[in-house]
Amino acid sequence: MEIIEYDKKYDEDIKDLLVELQEYLVEIDYFKFLKLCPEYREGVFILDMDDIKKYNGKIYLAKVDNKIVGLAMGIVNERDIEDKLTNICDKTGSIIELVTTKSNRKSGVGTQLMKKIEEYLKSVGCVRVIIDVYGPNKNALNFYNKNGYEIVEYYVTKRL
Repeated sequence: MEIIEYDKKYDEDIKDLLVELQEYLVEIDYFKFLKLCPEYREGVFILDMDDIKKYNGKIYLAKVDNKIVGLAMGIVNERDIEDKLTNICDKTGSIIELVTTKSNRKSGVGTQLMKKIEEYLKSVGCVRVIIDVYGPNKNALNFYNKNGYEIVEYYVTKRL
């Protein structure tokens, strides 16, 4: 396996991975709030790419046998007034996407991608990294926990 930096020629592979992740999240969503609409593939890709450009981000891809099997996207969060009033971290990174193909889960691909994006975030001065994880995604929660992440905040929800 090889970890490479983003290249536009892999855009369709990236879109495939983002769709695969959303399909999985829809599948495990016991609230039935999530969906995969026809515009998702292009729309989420555009939103992620905009964030990468706007927030000093970076994309790494995992390549096996000339096929893209995973991706990690990270950005540097801008501090807002609330951040300045409530915490001491000058720079916080966010992993906005971390995806591997189903066939490459539990193979170390995700861990290598995560380490690579963490190295980048540290190199640009981030002192912590955050990741939003969908609560029902217990596999992701276990993965992050095994890699040193801890739950610091909870968002709770209820169907009305």
